[in-house]
Amino acid sequence: MSTPAHGSPGDPLARERSHLSASRSALRAMREDVEALDISDVTANWVNAQILERQIQERVKALADLSDTPLFFGRLDYLHAPGADRAEGAEGERFYIGRRHVHDADGDPMVIDWRAPVSQPFYRASRKDPLDVALRRRFGYTGGDLTAYEDERLSDPAEEATTSKLLQREIERPRVGPMRDIVATIQPEQDEIVRSGLSGSVCVQGGPGTGKTAVGLHRVAYLLYAHRERLARTGTLVVGPNRSFLHYIEQVLPALGELTVRQATVDDLVAHVEVRGADEAAAAVVKGDARMAQVLRRAVYAHVTPPTEPVVVVRGSRRWRVPAYELADIVRELLDRDIRYGAARDALPQRIAHAVLVQMERAGEAPDDRVQDAVARNGAVKAAVKAVWPAVDPAKLVLRLLTDADFLAAHAEGILTEDERKTILWARPVRLVKSARWSAADAVLIDEAADLVERTHSLGHVVLDEAQDLSPMQYRAVGRRCSTGSATVLGDLAQGTTPWATRSWTEALAHLGKPEAAVEELTAGFRVPTDVIAYASRLLPHIAPGLTPVASVRENPGSFEVRPVRDTADTVAACEESLRNEGSTGLIAADARVPALAEALTAAGVPYLAPGEETTAETRLTLVPASLAKGLEYDYVVLDEPRAVVDGEPDERTGLRRLYVSLTRAVSGLIVTHTAPLPAQLG
Repeated sequence: MSTPAHGSPGDPLARERSHLSASRSALRAMREDVEALDISDVTANWVNAQILERQIQERVKALADLSDTPLFFGRLDYLHAPGADRAEGAEGERFYIGRRHVHDADGDPMVIDWRAPVSQPFYRASRKDPLDVALRRRFGYTGGDLTAYEDERLSDPAEEATTSKLLQREIERPRVGPMRDIVATIQPEQDEIVRSGLSGSVCVQGGPGTGKTAVGLHRVAYLLYAHRERLARTGTLVVGPNRSFLHYIEQVLPALGELTVRQATVDDLVAHVEVRGADEAAAAVVKGDARMAQVLRRAVYAHVTPPTEPVVVVRGSRRWRVPAYELADIVRELLDRDIRYGAARDALPQRIAHAVLVQMERAGEAPDDRVQDAVARNGAVKAAVKAVWPAVDPAKLVLRLLTDADFLAAHAEGILTEDERKTILWARPVRLVKSARWSAADAVLIDEAADLVERTHSLGHVVLDEAQDLSPMQYRAVGRRCSTGSATVLGDLAQGTTPWATRSWTEALAHLGKPEAAVEELTAGFRVPTDVIAYASRLLPHIAPGLTPVASVRENPGSFEVRPVRDTADTVAACEESLRNEGSTGLIAADARVPALAEALTAAGVPYLAPGEETTAETRLTLVPASLAKGLEYDYVVLDEPRAVVDGEPDERTGLRRLYVSLTRAVSGLIVTHTAPLPAQLG
């Protein structure tokens, strides 16, 4: 293994720098070729021209050369040509592994996309199973400059196995700004999940620092590479817990050349109404319970009324009569088919018209499809459909359930208890949908009702991050978006901080509609220092008994201190101490204490950001309410008053989970400051 820092023109490092320079030139030529495309004679109309123009612009963006992002990070020297018969003695080939494919003017590859099959051994090869790799080379960069390399001769039994210093350095590198991709440091167990097929769904249980979010995002990138045409038609979506989180991860996929993946929160997906209210925890738990789906189904289909009158259609001098019993048979058949309410309602006039056409044929007439369509539009048929199968407005339906005690009781009988019904009923009657103070849980109910009426559009693949905090009804809402596609579910049962937090992945996946999904567990911690994760893991027996603690594999132990302080001024001093180090610092505190800490930071002249705002060289401190800390990470964290974090939640177990999340946001160092006694569970 070698790590030269400098090199003369004849040195390996100089040759690698030359290849980097040539690859950048080739990428620039690829981009210029796309920019020079003339589509004036290609398209027949302006619509196609605009679509093609947009596709060209997206391709140009995907070929951008980011100066501070290495174009390639590794090299593989094969013993034999991949796919060749080894008995023929075919000479091995050399491949540079990078974030995207780059070829020269002749079309020969200069950099291979990390997702290509030939790149897989970069992540999976080992001395025990070298996968025909003679040499694996890793590159080290400072900014965008190639400054070092390391070699592993996997086929040489005499060379001793050692830990990659460059790999450790990349994992532990300080972070400023949004989340980065991890293509240079993907581990074998992570790569196995990343490259799992599109047809199957995967659930990843991973503790803090195990890279589950990165694995999910890189799986999207891999699937887009392996199934681009299919996913271009069906679409992909990443669902995160809040806007701050989505802003933190939003640069990962574009850095890998993927620009078409939509990002949203669950609230974005179900935004049928404006959310202006909030539920008490007890009401939110009932509204989020999967039993509400049964209540809504009953309420929707209760609108169907068995017909009691015949339908009489007048055409010219003839009158055609469909008796009530025949109408009832048609309605019963549509109900038995269990299709969407709206689809059945649309089918009903055609079914009635068909019954009329049968009578016409028996009378010797020869009606065609145009006659059937005309009968279906007949006023008598329309009136019958309106009476038997009226239109349903999902928002109005949910509003009536939440404001009409008798209506709710009729459809929740045997499903919700009387106390549960009282819990979700609004105190004041509201008549208009627009004037209602809808909560986030109400919006999910409306989405469920809307899907009962009209099928929700399904995507090809959905990534659901921080899934442990979703209610059963929220899982159903996300599941509708991938009912004909697959899903990647990411989460940590120990970090569930909502009153309805997931108790088991088996239960959650059933609500999502993916009970067959494989559950994988990541237990190797790459980001959180050993002492920090060991301290936080003291809470696991109290918040998630039976869950495997994360084992930190970092060589750098980081720093950790529990520090009694007198007041907020001492906490600000701890922040200033952390800011003397390279990288970002997060001051995490109970939501109720954030205003006082903001005032103290301002008084001390320490600039700070809110979660979601990008750190800069001048402002590297973020003041983070504990409720928004999940999914974020900082090089150094100052955690203010653990007792206040616990007490800020409705119950102790939820508070301890919130504390576990807050304790595990640090990548290099953690200082816990407190004036009140620490929670007993921390020992």
